[in-house]
Amino acid sequence: MPLIRVRRGFSPEDSNITATKNAVLLLAHGSPDRVEEIPDFLRYVTGGRPLPDAVIKEVQHRYSLIGRSPLTEITLQQASGVERELGVRTYVGMRNWKPFVADALQQMQSDGVVHAVAICLAPHNSRTSVGLYRDALQDAPLTLDFVDSWHDHPLLIKAFADRLVHGWSDACTRFGSRLPVIFTAHSVPQRTIETGDPYDSQAKHTAELVAQEAGLMEKDWTFAFQSQGMSGGPWLGPTVEDTILALKEQEHAGVFIQPIGFVCDHVEVLYDIDIAFNRFSEQHGMKLWRAESLNASPLFIKAVADVARQRLGQTMGVAR
Repeated sequence: MPLIRVRRGFSPEDSNITATKNAVLLLAHGSPDRVEEIPDFLRYVTGGRPLPDAVIKEVQHRYSLIGRSPLTEITLQQASGVERELGVRTYVGMRNWKPFVADALQQMQSDGVVHAVAICLAPHNSRTSVGLYRDALQDAPLTLDFVDSWHDHPLLIKAFADRLVHGWSDACTRFGSRLPVIFTAHSVPQRTIETGDPYDSQAKHTAELVAQEAGLMEKDWTFAFQSQGMSGGPWLGPTVEDTILALKEQEHAGVFIQPIGFVCDHVEVLYDIDIAFNRFSEQHGMKLWRAESLNASPLFIKAVADVARQRLGQTMGVAR
């Protein structure tokens, strides 16, 4: 598997790639390929702060249940799609695992890149995620146009709505009635929002736009935060579990989840939703369905490419 470059053997003669010193850098959280790598991975996540053995074992258990996290593989597929769509060299840098951001920047410098648009594959801006990606680029050996958020980009909304309509319609047909939709995003510490962080409002805005695009009525959907952390202090809610119970009290017997805070399959989707929330629903007499993740869907690729195109347009005249 290539670590940094999405395409191999680039040369200025390649007609599919723009022969300029500009590029796109996609940033993601990162995920280990094997369960045995999780202790090292978690040290990167915490910045070296030690975690209790019980926490490490729990994370290892969750990864073992899903087999492996496909995050890196899917992110490389997304980058390859963006490169084909734009005709601009596209790189991948992970904050907490291979290929690391620093390695991506080194490769870009070696390739002669002098300017890049940096896009976090987390569309909602928060200092706990996007802010940390920005920090990781402080010593970049090239100029960077950093995209803080793109949560309301029309093509991103269409991509989510497309997945929602297909999955929800099918689930409602099989269930025999109209299922309530729970849009979710990863929770953050409550203190983060109290300092003026826009994450909460941006995540809910995305959900509202997707619901409108999909033709949902206001009564059809609600919003919850998932994957609350194991560290101390209150985390943003309501939780998915509390939301499922509230819908049960409203005499619903099933729910449909769409995680609009994530753009590909990884442990928070494949374990938290597909295993943990599904098990919780069954325990309370509820059925649960989930929308397919965006992964490398054509609409999503076009969304990311358009974000980059808008930023690169003035410097290189990229045309559609």
